[in-house]
Amino acid sequence: MSPILELKGAKKSFGQGTARTDVLGGIDLAIEDGEFVAIVGFSGSGKTTLINLIAGLETTDEGEVLLKGQPITGPGPERGLVFQSYSLFPWLTVLDNIKLAVESVFPELGKADTTAKAQHYIDMVGLSHAVDRRPAELSGGMRQRVSVARALAMSPEILLLDEPLSALDALTRSKLQDEIEQIWSNDKKTVILITNDVDEAILLADRIIPLNPGPNATLGPNFKVDLPRPRDRAAMNSNAVFKTLRADITKYLMGVGAAAQAAAGDEGELPNVTPVFPESKNPPKAFRDAMMTSHNEDRYLEFFNLTKVYPTAKGPLTVVDGFETILKKGEFISLIGHSGCGKSTVLSMAAGLNEISDGGIVLDGREVDGANPERAVVFQAPNLYTWLTAKENVMLGVERVFPHASAAERSDIVEYYLSRVGLKEAMHKSTADMSNGMKQRVGIARAFALSPKLLLLDEPFGMLDSLTRWELQEVLMEVWDRTKVTTVCVTHDVDEAILLADRVVMMTNGPHARIGKVMEVDLPRPRSRKALLEHPKYYELREQLLGFLEEYEHGNQGKSEQKEQKQEQIETAQKAVA
Repeated sequence: MSPILELKGAKKSFGQGTARTDVLGGIDLAIEDGEFVAIVGFSGSGKTTLINLIAGLETTDEGEVLLKGQPITGPGPERGLVFQSYSLFPWLTVLDNIKLAVESVFPELGKADTTAKAQHYIDMVGLSHAVDRRPAELSGGMRQRVSVARALAMSPEILLLDEPLSALDALTRSKLQDEIEQIWSNDKKTVILITNDVDEAILLADRIIPLNPGPNATLGPNFKVDLPRPRDRAAMNSNAVFKTLRADITKYLMGVGAAAQAAAGDEGELPNVTPVFPESKNPPKAFRDAMMTSHNEDRYLEFFNLTKVYPTAKGPLTVVDGFETILKKGEFISLIGHSGCGKSTVLSMAAGLNEISDGGIVLDGREVDGANPERAVVFQAPNLYTWLTAKENVMLGVERVFPHASAAERSDIVEYYLSRVGLKEAMHKSTADMSNGMKQRVGIARAFALSPKLLLLDEPFGMLDSLTRWELQEVLMEVWDRTKVTTVCVTHDVDEAILLADRVVMMTNGPHARIGKVMEVDLPRPRSRKALLEHPKYYELREQLLGFLEEYEHGNQGKSEQKEQKQEQIETAQKAVA
């Protein structure tokens, strides 16, 4: 049986002369009819260029792309493409966006049949309630569902998915993964999924093929996914085949990624100078009396009855309700929970960027009151001055907290940390010309260069692809291991939470979010992702976190919350009777 799609020696470059970039260096690929293939790789490896060749949006410089044995010369309705961005007409409703696609492919259909066909696929992706809404009235996940429905409504033989879920939060992403799996199972269309998420690839695909980093990117070995369908995330966590496959693909990708990196070189030496921070308030008297002891390294950072209430038109909304925990000096904790559970609210209060409604935070014996460089923050987007170089961005903070150091010492501090995050050769480059991954490296270097008492990380790798995220997690761990700065990291990534932390603090759903469970991560340091995958306790810890998140999925209350609420109802009823 001949494959439905073939690439033979496909090469693609962009630019001319010294500006020429060789992206794909000879791609050979054959895909069978009805097969689900996932192609994984690093950002910039050429995944989108590859999908564009298949879609007919680009042409090869050498080699050929064949559909049913015939060369692809341009776009065609037999190939439905879903991009990472939604590309919807903002002035049209959901129904009209999809009808427009149907009309372009099936002009012979009457109005009633066109509407019925569009409605069928709207129902399939669960948007029947939003049929008359425009894109601006939809969430990101809903807009991506419209894109999937539009592609399916064109009845393509091959569905091309170019990182369609990468910009979505974890919960929305998992829902759409399930829908894509269901659609594929029902129609058995040929699907090519471009992704940077190994777990997503294993969950959905029959076969996984890495795309090695460019220039002149080539395909790596085929990894067959020998797991029965449908595949359940929680069940796979304890499946030996899943664990082995996941480890093999991850090790391969990490290996080719490491081989592609240029040697960072010597990072220099860190000057022995002490930062100077503005004074913070002493903790309130009630807190000092309650503790009846001076601060020490075992109570270096304390959150006590931390509460955040926002006024709304319907009355006060309590987002965080009584968050309490204590960190030792040098401890690293991860905060995890579903979107809207108040993780970032806790972090912003710790940073002094959000007013505390009740309770308080004490750091090194002083109450947190307003922003202070003793508490360095790395956000999801690094907020750099784009007209300055990487070195100039980091120097702004260093000049403030090391006023007594010499200019040479301050320069050494900045260059040391930029070298540590792999930017030794790019420190004089404008941040406007940097990739998202490079910008986030600058943000991490800037935070560490302040020598803070507390490092606050608000989903610092959330906007990056999985493979770049792995690399920067390694960078973060390496630099943290040298500094041992007390750290709180907000994340929705289970693997990231385990990899980085000494403890994982799990938050219940909001409103009235609080700590639901705390998990000790008793794994040796220094850690690496490779070592983590091989450790016998890793999947046990992962199962605990997945179980907690599943308990609170879809906005549900956890069992402990249900029990607590039931007890409150009983007590209220008893008081009423009395």
